[in-house]
Amino acid sequence: MNRNLFPPADTYEPLAERLRPQQLSDVIGQHHLLDEGKPLYNAFASQHIHSMLLWGPPGVGKTTLARLTAQAFDCSFIALSAVMAGIKDIRQTIESAQRLRADSGKKTILFIDEIHRFNTAQQDALLPHIESGLVIFIGATTENPSFEVNAALLSRATVYVLKPLDDTDLRQLLLRARTQALPHLSFEEQATQTVLQSADGDARRLLNLLEQLDAAAQHAKITHIEHAFVEQTIGEQLRRFDKQGDAFYDQISALHKSVRGSHPDAALYWLTRMLDGGADPRYLARRIVRMAWEDIGLADPRAIQIALDAAQTWERLGSPEGELALGQAIIYLSMAAKSNAGYQAFNQAKAFVKQDTSREVPLHLRNAPTHLMKNLGYGKEYRYAHDETDAYAAGENYLPDGMSAPGWYQPVARGLEAKIAEKLASLRALDDDASAARDRNQEPTD
Repeated sequence: MNRNLFPPADTYEPLAERLRPQQLSDVIGQHHLLDEGKPLYNAFASQHIHSMLLWGPPGVGKTTLARLTAQAFDCSFIALSAVMAGIKDIRQTIESAQRLRADSGKKTILFIDEIHRFNTAQQDALLPHIESGLVIFIGATTENPSFEVNAALLSRATVYVLKPLDDTDLRQLLLRARTQALPHLSFEEQATQTVLQSADGDARRLLNLLEQLDAAAQHAKITHIEHAFVEQTIGEQLRRFDKQGDAFYDQISALHKSVRGSHPDAALYWLTRMLDGGADPRYLARRIVRMAWEDIGLADPRAIQIALDAAQTWERLGSPEGELALGQAIIYLSMAAKSNAGYQAFNQAKAFVKQDTSREVPLHLRNAPTHLMKNLGYGKEYRYAHDETDAYAAGENYLPDGMSAPGWYQPVARGLEAKIAEKLASLRALDDDASAARDRNQEPTD
């Protein structure tokens, strides 16, 4: 490293900046992109530069890779933050790129951090200059570019997905930080593990935590860092979690699928991960109720009541006591008999009605509160189910005239729905018998 790791106080740089890699081989992590034979390694090796989108969580090297790309390809580097920049800044940047090309013949890499913050017009303003080759565009985003980046811009850039650093990567980074910047500190293993867990895959967070510990250790006049000192110094660190981003929707999807898959431990893991990350328990309670209706339904109606009771318990007790109710509801839902028959039936009925004509209500099903309505045949020949054997009017039709029985609801052979299936089968058999008897009565006699 050719950068001074111990600059004077008046030129102080954060540890993360001082340790920023100066060449590709210094980068820790992203082995799926940077190891020999992998996509970005091949691009650097072949000297084939192209526009790209770097998508990944904070602290995984997006800005570093953009800078190293400019260095490796001997390009001018202009960086913008989409949080601060507007159309005027883009225009000025393009003018600078034009001057640089005219003066030195160099290509310009235009790096835009948080590209998802640019609106449609701002993203569109980049297109002609990327198309002409005036700038090589590199965008960084923590959000799914499929939803946040214009299709036109997306088609002009290769998307590379960057991953959080794993435990091995973080240990390597911690060792580098100690060797190059903090040689006076030593760590007990439990303290190291706590720091790594608190970093949660984020290299920048790890280095910031190390700086925080270094400052606290100097104040306490110690050089050996123990677990208790780490906990006392850095406090509780929230896991990586974006309440409006992909992490949020990925984790709620994992929770729902774990419940559907009848895996209580996995469901509890994702529930507590989301609670730990700051998800609103009210939102989780609503999703738990939805799971009960969508994936369990009438196979175990108690699941619906337990889900509702858990939501109400949380409203009464709040956090953290009320979270236990959500956890136990998740366990029950995970182990309950599963059926999406009601969910499927409802969706099929909704889709049918949406594309169908407005069918008339059959006369025998209409109410007849006036003499005129009775004279018009409203309610005529309606069979009151309670007056029939077993309170069932076998053979009665409740669908619009001319509409065949759609058979949307098909109960599964699990839980209470197994009993419901038996009941439906017996009722359909009664209908068939009544229909056959009606046909016999209507046959002409010799």
